[in-house]
Amino acid sequence: MLETFRKAFTIKDIRKKLMYTFMMLIVIRIGSELPTPGVNPDYIKEFFATATGETFNFFNAFTGGSFERMAVFALSITPYITSSIIMQLLTIAIPKLEEMQKDGEDGRKKIQRITRYLTAGLALVESSAMAIGFGRQGLLVEYNFVNAAVVVLTLTAGSTFLMWVGERITEHGVGNGISIVLTINILSRVPNDIVTLFNQFVKGKSIAKGGLAAIIIIAIIFLLVFLVVILQGGERRIAVQYSQKVVGRKTYGGQSTNIPMKVNTAGVVPIIFASSLMQFPIIIASFLGKDKGTGIGSEILKALNQSNWCNPDNLVYTIGLVIYIALTILFAYFYTSITFNPLEIANNMKKSGGFIPGIRPGKPTVDYLSHILNYIVFVGACGLVIIQVIPIFFNGWLGASVSFAGTSLIIIVSVILETMKQIESQMLVRNYKGFLNN
Repeated sequence: MLETFRKAFTIKDIRKKLMYTFMMLIVIRIGSELPTPGVNPDYIKEFFATATGETFNFFNAFTGGSFERMAVFALSITPYITSSIIMQLLTIAIPKLEEMQKDGEDGRKKIQRITRYLTAGLALVESSAMAIGFGRQGLLVEYNFVNAAVVVLTLTAGSTFLMWVGERITEHGVGNGISIVLTINILSRVPNDIVTLFNQFVKGKSIAKGGLAAIIIIAIIFLLVFLVVILQGGERRIAVQYSQKVVGRKTYGGQSTNIPMKVNTAGVVPIIFASSLMQFPIIIASFLGKDKGTGIGSEILKALNQSNWCNPDNLVYTIGLVIYIALTILFAYFYTSITFNPLEIANNMKKSGGFIPGIRPGKPTVDYLSHILNYIVFVGACGLVIIQVIPIFFNGWLGASVSFAGTSLIIIVSVILETMKQIESQMLVRNYKGFLNN
């Protein structure tokens, strides 16, 4: 990886793109520290000091700590991520959007434009909910229309600006800009989490106990990274043979290729869906000030809260983890079913004269692809669950409350690997150009 970066900096065009990306990341981190006008910082400190464990940790990790500081970029690009997922779902449900998607570059630009508008709308709704919900409880220095409007406009502008930055990185930098923005936010929290783990398990302990704890922590992190790399790189390749056609004196087709089916077809979307669905009631209860109550409603909220899972003192709340695992697997099947269509692939193969060796074209091919897909999705969902559950188990068992977990590691590793592949491909294209020019 370091060798790739060293070679990339020797190429002028790629060096410019890397420097552009780096400067944009500096802008992101500066905006993550700028306070939102009209916000009471003492309330935010008290709120996060008394907030229960993982209630807002998931959101705070994605915003790079901007949320707990209520900075200008407090919403980060989460509205854009939500908008993108919504548009993917609507593309399947609305024929007009499906036609746009098939229109090539023009259709993609139209969908992208709609996604931008939807992002601004969601950012406006989320910032309004925060200004009203938390504003009544002391978030604003003075709760009135002007202060609330300033907070709403600031947070909405911050989120849309980050979306613009992400698109500029994609256009003029390296890698997928939105993914890089999300990754740098998550990485910014890692040093704080490492310090928290050091203070909790190593500092003040004997050399033997502290050293053993440090080794265990490092081993767990390396194990998770190793599992993520395997999960992200795993794929099932289905061989495809194309029949030969003779036109005049030329022979077309006859080559062999394959259909790569990634093990983790849905990426981190199932985890995001499951986590968001389970934390939605907790966030609503916090907005309404009902998260400190008692009774059956309070017990349900505790079961939905990740900080209460795998706790030896209250194992009954681990039922929430079982629900979380079931939702992750369910959403993995659901999201894959709307993004991977075996019928469409089988029809395209048939039109091109392709077939899977040993499988007849048509319905048998569809059934075969569906069977393989169901098997792969289950394996990928189980891999996601294992990677996500390991940090949850240690957080509950040892009380190691950190913001980075399985979801964060999957995003970090996958984005880094994808960005490195893009840099290498650009270097390869540049070398080919140089060879042709010679």
